[in-house]
Amino acid sequence: MMQLAPIERVKSAFVAGIWATLVSIAIGFGFKVWLAQWVVKADLALYHTVVDIISLSLILMTGFRASMVVSYSQTQNDKDITNLFRYSLIVMVLLTWGVVLPYIKHKLHIDVAYFHLVGIILGMGLKVYFTNQIAMYRMYNISNKVTWLEPLGQVVAFMICYYLLRQSAIASLFYSLMLSSLAVAGYMFVRRRKLIATTPLGSVSMTPSLKNFMQKSFTSALEAGASLFMIYITVLLTIGHFSVDELGDFQVVVRPVIAYLTLLFVFPIYRFVLPELAVCVRQQQVEQVRLIKRWVYKVSILVSLSFFLSMLLCGQWLVDTLFPASYSKAAPVLMHFSMFFIFMMLNGYQLAYIKARGLFLHSLFIRISGILALIGSYYGYTRLTDNVVAVILALGSGYLVMFILSTVIEHKVIKPLIAAP
Repeated sequence: MMQLAPIERVKSAFVAGIWATLVSIAIGFGFKVWLAQWVVKADLALYHTVVDIISLSLILMTGFRASMVVSYSQTQNDKDITNLFRYSLIVMVLLTWGVVLPYIKHKLHIDVAYFHLVGIILGMGLKVYFTNQIAMYRMYNISNKVTWLEPLGQVVAFMICYYLLRQSAIASLFYSLMLSSLAVAGYMFVRRRKLIATTPLGSVSMTPSLKNFMQKSFTSALEAGASLFMIYITVLLTIGHFSVDELGDFQVVVRPVIAYLTLLFVFPIYRFVLPELAVCVRQQQVEQVRLIKRWVYKVSILVSLSFFLSMLLCGQWLVDTLFPASYSKAAPVLMHFSMFFIFMMLNGYQLAYIKARGLFLHSLFIRISGILALIGSYYGYTRLTDNVVAVILALGSGYLVMFILSTVIEHKVIKPLIAAP
């Protein structure tokens, strides 16, 4: 069977990823809307708070994904890379178990069964482990199936726990998350093992390349945290300087739109484009890199222009149709965000290329610069307007600064390659 060129693999996986994410969003969002109709609001708030706290403690391990992809493409040493990731994940799970779990139980005084918390920590930990593994081996079909299998599995597990086993709604939610995480982890394990059997846990000889891998992983984990922090800063600025009504516009309308667009069009760049760029860099396939960049830019322009025109021509109508009248002021905020979304997508490619070259510290520097630009530009915008639009303009300015810096660094990296015979 003929091997597909990297550009063809990117196109196929990217488009399939968008469809898989659309199905995932439809299932997950529909499930949330259905639950909101009859489950006690306090129970839903409790559930989401616990999940958010545990997720934040484990999401840093997803930062290992990029370094695993790049280091494996360079060294093909999956045995030691996997073992180092295993040890790191075990430490993080134990820290979450020993620190975060008591914090939830005794500091926040959240009344959740100990078994539920432990089960969610272990289930989500295993899911992160196998997700990173299939990313390292570029198993895109498995990745795309897991995208929609996980929310579907949670819905099915909830129905079984609530209707057949007669558990309470809140208990069924915790059980369903635990079981769906374990189920998709098991699915990824079985599918991956049919193709590649990894070695058992063992000792690691810390060669210079593996030390470099750990440095990249730590840097990438910090960047993952910084990426989340950038969004949370916008929430904090809104809370601190605007009314509860404006905060509601942002949290209920604007933030979910940002999250869904990121899931659909930005995350696939890191999931599918980065691994292929890493292989192209290792094999010095300069022409394939150029083709991938051109394709990503075309998609970014098409998606961003469509989003902008939608908000310009019918943004107010869409918000008024989908949400109650009290959320109508969210439309101008979305309109301004649509002007900057192209920089989120293009910056995603730039950072992916920079990481593929192994420049993880540069990537972290760019992300921190974006955060500083966000904060600085916000206070500049507030001198011109007292509208909540200042927050979204500041967020857009942060991504614009990141794009400019990443473009400069990419140009410096790629210039010698173009000049080479």
